[in-house]
Amino acid sequence: MKKNYSILIILPLICTSIYGKNNLYMNRCEQILTSIYTHYSIKDSPLLKETYPLDADYKATYLASDDKQSHNQYSYLWPYSGTFSAVNALTFTTAGKAYRHLLDKRVLPGLEKYFDTKRIPYAYSSYITDAKPSDRFYDDNIWLGIDFTGAYLHHKERKYLEKAELIWKFIESGMDNTLGGGVYWCEQKRKSKNTCSNAPASVLAFKLFEATGDSLYFSEGKELYDWTKKHLQDNSDHLYYDNINLDGHVSKEKYSYNSGQMLQAAALLYKITKNKEYLKEAQQVAKSCYNYFFEDFTSNKGIHFKMIKKGNVWFTAVMLRGFIELYKLDKNPFYINAYKNSLDYVWIHARDKDGLFDDNFTEIEKNKKKWLLTQAAFAEMYARIAAL
Repeated sequence: MKKNYSILIILPLICTSIYGKNNLYMNRCEQILTSIYTHYSIKDSPLLKETYPLDADYKATYLASDDKQSHNQYSYLWPYSGTFSAVNALTFTTAGKAYRHLLDKRVLPGLEKYFDTKRIPYAYSSYITDAKPSDRFYDDNIWLGIDFTGAYLHHKERKYLEKAELIWKFIESGMDNTLGGGVYWCEQKRKSKNTCSNAPASVLAFKLFEATGDSLYFSEGKELYDWTKKHLQDNSDHLYYDNINLDGHVSKEKYSYNSGQMLQAAALLYKITKNKEYLKEAQQVAKSCYNYFFEDFTSNKGIHFKMIKKGNVWFTAVMLRGFIELYKLDKNPFYINAYKNSLDYVWIHARDKDGLFDDNFTEIEKNKKKWLLTQAAFAEMYARIAAL
């Protein structure tokens, strides 16, 4: 008997009527989720399309493989996981109880379609396991582990922690002494060690330490933090480069989520150790992130403020996690307010008639096709602001 997943689309509308009027940002998140499940859903499946409208010739450019599959009916794991982050974040607000149903009955069943038990250790593949075998990325799995751990810390249900710990075993399998330590990016193509796998692995380890009290998680997280700082930080501005290959060549691109995760890791280290050097480091990285990833902007009404620069919107959402972790420690609302300025503007100027967003924060450029991960990233940001 086929399960009917479409009924779960009603949940955001119900929650809006109950809770949304009390929180602008929660209301916006709920509306985005309604748009996602209206336009990206697939009949009789918890899975989602990668783009709207569906692009049959779409080829993901973010994979390690040269054989990038096209004609995929379903999204890859990374965009799908963005809905996990968004819905999970919404369960941390006053709408949490209603959205737990969406999380457990729709999001997580869909996620299990990517869960690979044919290779050991078990982990999530980049595409559904009913298709031909796909690469498994350490960073893809780390993002899931962070969300599972967050769900456990908030809801105290053991099933979430068990998933996070299983994922950590997979992450450990991606560590070795090449280049003095660190985690690879892709299990099948061990050619580089990236900030996007090592910085969030450090965050995940510290959160698992908080969840379990097991000091091994702390020590492994600290080793990963130190390794990333040593090999991939630009000492001139405290921001982080993208990756280092096995020949020791550093790719010096700077992406907001990489520095944002090291910001979050430093904040967590201060939270755990009370060593003020880590708080200072977090604040230095935060300042540099703001200076580098925001730019001067003047609205058509002549209002001046710092706008988030055009780039991968999900990277921006992950950077917000770091700013929030710091805000919880020093109570300085400056960076949170900067995000609010951009999010308030984009809500009015960069959504289309379907309630979907372009991949930038202004009305200047429009996308003919809307990427699932972009929509999920906006939903996550509004949810995280709403939870403060």
